[in-house]
Amino acid sequence: MSRIGQRPITIPDKVKVAVEGTLIKIEGPKGKAAYQLPELIAARLENKNLHLTNNGKTRQSKALHGLSRSLVANYILGAHDGFSKKLEIQGVGFKAAVQGKVLVLNLGFSHPINYDIPEGIKITVTDAVNILIEGSDKQKVGAVAADIRRFYPPEPYKGKGVRYAGEHIIRKEGKTAQSK
Repeated sequence: MSRIGQRPITIPDKVKVAVEGTLIKIEGPKGKAAYQLPELIAARLENKNLHLTNNGKTRQSKALHGLSRSLVANYILGAHDGFSKKLEIQGVGFKAAVQGKVLVLNLGFSHPINYDIPEGIKITVTDAVNILIEGSDKQKVGAVAADIRRFYPPEPYKGKGVRYAGEHIIRKEGKTAQSK
């Protein structure tokens, strides 16, 4: 049995959860989501708790039990509070701006990078170098942050690039001139 899968999920007051067979529908102030349970996992709603039970004995069904519980708990937390990631841009002349549904990044290339903001994601830029990514889906928020970071990952010599807030970059020493 999965230790994680056995724990009940407490549902906050502002979140509505409906169990329709193997489909779980979640709706809250920050967004809504739906999750299709694997075939050997069942869900039942008791008071303000959601319980997931494993009806299989295989190793895969045990793994899916814990995974399903974690994913549903993240959907409920996202519908209630939402998730966010912060990115920082470092480098001379490097900046970002939001223009409608497009994030425009100037990262030292000969052209600006236009990143289309996906549905369900809100991006805010402050001071032209701090990017805040918010949304109700934890996976989508993390994927958008990783996509933006991938345009110019921090390099180890000068530390320029897009990094997660608080990320420490190990710096390397550059070349040194040798005297004869």
